[in-house]
Amino acid sequence: MPNTRAIVHVDLDAFFASVEQMDDRSCAGLPVIVGGLGKRSVVSAASYEARAYGCRAAMPMEVACRLCPDAIIRPVRMWRYREISECFMDVLRGFSPLVEPLSLDEAFVDLTGTERLFGAPRETVRRIVERVRDITGLDCSVGLAPCKFVAKIASDLRKPRGTVVVDEGLVKEFLAPLEIGRMWGVGPVAEERFRMRGYRHFSDLQNATEAHVQEELGDEGRRAKRLAEGIDPREIEMTRSPKSIGQEETFERDILDVEKLRATLLGQTEAIALRLRRQGLAARTITVKLRFADFTTVTRRTTLDHATDVGSELWANVRAIFDAWIGKEARPLRLIGVTLAGLEDHRVVGGLFPDRAMDRRRRLDGVADAVRNRFGDDALTRAAASMREGE
Repeated sequence: MPNTRAIVHVDLDAFFASVEQMDDRSCAGLPVIVGGLGKRSVVSAASYEARAYGCRAAMPMEVACRLCPDAIIRPVRMWRYREISECFMDVLRGFSPLVEPLSLDEAFVDLTGTERLFGAPRETVRRIVERVRDITGLDCSVGLAPCKFVAKIASDLRKPRGTVVVDEGLVKEFLAPLEIGRMWGVGPVAEERFRMRGYRHFSDLQNATEAHVQEELGDEGRRAKRLAEGIDPREIEMTRSPKSIGQEETFERDILDVEKLRATLLGQTEAIALRLRRQGLAARTITVKLRFADFTTVTRRTTLDHATDVGSELWANVRAIFDAWIGKEARPLRLIGVTLAGLEDHRVVGGLFPDRAMDRRRRLDGVADAVRNRFGDDALTRAAASMREGE
């Protein structure tokens, strides 16, 4: 595609489930579901063999097991998926410095101007697919188009192991027959609003005037009209700093076991503190989320006078928030979670004068991180009792 942008969207097929099938070859070609086995557990991922039975991500695990009783259930191994994801992103960066990760298993790549190094974008896409398979052992689906919006749609059309190329002059023709629900950012509610006004396919938006669409649907309609015509000038964003990092757990039965709740919070705090350090971030705001049997949800938060990535310091504050709540209102919990926000670059964290105790804690975190990086995130856990005073 000369004289135009060449944007690629690469998406690993059924990522979590495919990793499980790859690591345990006895699962190859069989329906695999990744997730917990509790009554309130949900499906994190389903292989294409399991999807054939109707299983899908975010579905209650009980429902998925009824649909596919012979499915192989595997627990979530996030450390392993992150390991593979890092290899995947490294492969993409080998073809262009302009890579925008969207999640662990998908990213945009800007191939504009790489022809002298790798040849035509179509050929580069083929090489990307082969290289991803060689390095990660996984298959991917790819869309190549003049903009991000069209590339993302293209990669989703022929899963798994599909490659769809959309030339610049054929963008409107490619988009025209697609249903409006395929548009990025249009959920079920918005889709129904579009349909009620006669916009069922991209072609309906293409054929309407922008003024008419905006009159009926406001700025959302004007934006959708432009996307339906393949107009998407967004550039690749190489850094996508998260606004917050969190983790939560829904229990199989509502519980009011204080020590179990503390242990759950500790595990969550350690896990997200590790994610902070891996991303070079530190957090200033700490929020504890509590959901009761009637689905009422409350949050309790504190904001520190400095950002930190030290696990023991974060835990001391999480514990203080939880203990303050439990001391006033002891009710069985359906869900508990921790979220860290107010994220900052860890390189600018710290005061003018060094804190020896905090430096010691950072060194301990560094040793623990090295163990986890080598043996997996579950290789090392900290006992709640040993951290009651923040140590």
